[in-house]
Amino acid sequence: MQYVSTRGGVQPVNFEQVLLEGQAEDGGLFLPEQYPLLTDRWDSLKELSFRELAYEIVSLYATDIDPNALREILRDAFNSFDEADVAPLVQINDLHVLELFHGPTLAFKDVALQVLGRLFEHVLRNRNQVLNILGATSGDTGSAAIAGVQGRDGIGIFIMFPDGRTSPLQELQMTTVREENVHCLAIDGSFDDCQRILKSIFNDIEFKRRASLGAVNSINWARIMVQIVYYVYATLRYNEPVTFSVPTGNFGNILSAILAMRMGAPIRRLILGTNENDILARFFASGEYKRGKVQQTLSPSMDIQVASNLERFIYLYLDGDAEKLIRFMEEFAKRDHAVLHQNGEVDATINAQRVNTDETIATIRKTWERFGYLVDPHTAVGVAAATQAHLEGPVVCLATAHPAKFPNAVDQAIGRTVASHPRLDELQERNARKIRLPADQNKVRDYLEEHVIS
Repeated sequence: MQYVSTRGGVQPVNFEQVLLEGQAEDGGLFLPEQYPLLTDRWDSLKELSFRELAYEIVSLYATDIDPNALREILRDAFNSFDEADVAPLVQINDLHVLELFHGPTLAFKDVALQVLGRLFEHVLRNRNQVLNILGATSGDTGSAAIAGVQGRDGIGIFIMFPDGRTSPLQELQMTTVREENVHCLAIDGSFDDCQRILKSIFNDIEFKRRASLGAVNSINWARIMVQIVYYVYATLRYNEPVTFSVPTGNFGNILSAILAMRMGAPIRRLILGTNENDILARFFASGEYKRGKVQQTLSPSMDIQVASNLERFIYLYLDGDAEKLIRFMEEFAKRDHAVLHQNGEVDATINAQRVNTDETIATIRKTWERFGYLVDPHTAVGVAAATQAHLEGPVVCLATAHPAKFPNAVDQAIGRTVASHPRLDELQERNARKIRLPADQNKVRDYLEEHVIS
């Protein structure tokens, strides 16, 4: 399998290069040249466990990884999960929930990042290379990325997060990790500031090469690839097409569902749920991509105004026309505003919904009262969006984080203390460490220069 850049400025590369580079040198994002179809094998796939299915899908894209090594990487990654099914599908009356929070940091991002860390280590060892991961997080990516690579040979990790704008537990999951290869950079700004710094540093190709920088955010194709697995796994549990409701921030999770559809998974529709940071809901309703001011909400992982993975969607929407994509992205970079088309709804398969804070709290409370089932505020956005959409057939809501990661919001909604998890409770006893930096790419670069491994 070969990969191309959305910007069209580099020659096709193999999976290992995509894994280590993260972002293409022309500033674009990698996508595979083709999407293998699963339709001819659908019935046989129903018999597979999550781990077996993961191998069948990932091996189609990671074709330059030794098959035996890949099986072991996937087996070892998913053995770190509390549930044997990895991503159990729970049905409580008419509520269908895909639980993706049973990994080490209790968030959906563990599914891909536990694999990613092991892939990095395998490839680096074979190449006798080192890698310094630079990431930006609005909440869960940072801790999941750290959990995937902490203490691993040949890897340093530097995670930027908006100081004071993640939940206290999300911050503790990052800052209490003791391994010396972990650096937590608290940026005085928003997640979008962190992401801007990230992109600026990656666009300096000479520095990126000198510092051996790689990406762990969802700009790294490997994360998108692994996330395809749980959409296919869930769809296989039904005998009719399924709709997924996905709480959405950086567009990586729902993009994996879009690619599962391209592979032939019988997905009827996708519901895209946003909070008050609704740039994506507005875009899919109108074709107009317009930046607003970042608002802090109860679902901080979705407090994003610029969704980096939307570039991949637009590339697919434009049938791979890199020149049109570049014009769109340059217009947005210049004016914080760009128009994909003037004809209203962008994609009939994507139903975009905006869910505000009051609706989020009400959904947490109603889901508890009606089903005795506790959801975190991000999952609540997806459940509320599904309710608003009124679509036919089974609708599966993605549970993206354990409710105990957001106890203030959950307990506020329920009216008493209900959200806890022993793994999180013991974080309070640990010493935290973080480096505070201004939202200045030069200051971040200076820190990297001093601390990268070589």
